[in-house]
Amino acid sequence: MDLRAYGLVDKRRIRPYVHMPLFLAAGWLILLAVFFRFWDLTSRVPPLMLWSLVFLAAYASTVKLRGEPARERGRFILWLALIVLAAAANLLIPTVNLGSARVRTVTFVKVLDTVVPVWILTRAMIVLWSGWARAAAVASIPAVSAVMLAVLVVRMPGESLAGELPALSAAESVLARELERDVRRLVPAAAERNHRNPEALEDAARYLDSVLTAAGYLMTSQPYRAGEYAFRNITATLPGLDTAAPALVIGAHYDAVEGAPGADDNASGTAALLALARALRDSRLPRTIRFVAFASEEPPFFDSDRMGSRHWARAAQERGERIAAMISLETVGYFSDEAGSQRYPPPFNLVYPDRGNFVGFVGNMASRRLVHRAIAAFREQGKLPSEGVAAPALVPGIGWSDHASFWLTGVPAIMITDTAPFRNPHYHLRSDTPDRLDYGRMARLVTGLRPVIERLATS
Repeated sequence: MDLRAYGLVDKRRIRPYVHMPLFLAAGWLILLAVFFRFWDLTSRVPPLMLWSLVFLAAYASTVKLRGEPARERGRFILWLALIVLAAAANLLIPTVNLGSARVRTVTFVKVLDTVVPVWILTRAMIVLWSGWARAAAVASIPAVSAVMLAVLVVRMPGESLAGELPALSAAESVLARELERDVRRLVPAAAERNHRNPEALEDAARYLDSVLTAAGYLMTSQPYRAGEYAFRNITATLPGLDTAAPALVIGAHYDAVEGAPGADDNASGTAALLALARALRDSRLPRTIRFVAFASEEPPFFDSDRMGSRHWARAAQERGERIAAMISLETVGYFSDEAGSQRYPPPFNLVYPDRGNFVGFVGNMASRRLVHRAIAAFREQGKLPSEGVAAPALVPGIGWSDHASFWLTGVPAIMITDTAPFRNPHYHLRSDTPDRLDYGRMARLVTGLRPVIERLATS
């Protein structure tokens, strides 16, 4: 349909179709809003380049309505070719070497699935408008994106704790000593706890078994293999009063990367898991809570089906277990009050504090409501500064832990973290030792997380 046939430029009267470009532009803005809100749907089927296909279809409709399909055919074919080539490359070449790292090609597909829609959107604005209106429409894209970023990604309920931290209570002082004891026990002096040292990894697993059994939990073990290596996930279950209610999963990985003792990453998260399990052992809550210690989170298993959390989440899905939410405790022991101690991937450095004295609540867009509920409950008790973000999984760091495994099964999941490499200079190094952690702030964190878990397990 060629809109010029309707005589849009008619000085005598305004035809009903004169506002068609405006309606089309509004449709594109709505599509952009949906893009921000549901971006992470692609985490389930990343090779399909879902958003590129959606924007391409919308673009084809736009140029058809504008009566300019011939002029735009070349761009349409280029975009379609990029989509097909990216999908084919992902199927034929699953991983590539970048320096010393092995990277899955689906990572590049995810990047392309962001670049192509933005490219299509920009071209659509050019096609829809002309002259000053075209310039204004194209210039509005970063402004609209900034608004979407502020409203959907950055804004969090409640207020972060400000000012000097209150003194530790007597109970928190005891808790700090227990956390340090568990971290030091999980970090062996003789060998690293990873796939290269199965004895050390199993020693950590036996310690977790003993602590949770002593706390009165019913324990289960999930053995599995990742290539030539054998691992096991460990689960302690706190039965809920409502057996029909979906369960709540609290998890942390207990392995460490090669070449590092792994005090912060992730003996700190595992110690916090043990502390929360001990604190909640006598609770009677509606939902069942499963405290899970995962193996094989670190490279070379990271972001692959060989991760312990992938095995656990997939097994839960296969047995039909309903899960309301998952919380991953990932590197929660390193804090700094120095200016400039905290870094972020752009543009988040423009809106978040530069001191690494807070704990982060991190989720993807699909888990935005869970991020909000968790941080709101945490901020009510005010024991530690906190920051939250619900951003697309494409953003570096958003999906860097076991919570991402649950996204793949459709479960809302978030990560509680000190932001790891964005703050801790000892991340994945031999200097990641127990003496560098702040056990007092870890105790504040655990104290603040207990009401968060109780609220999520209640409603």
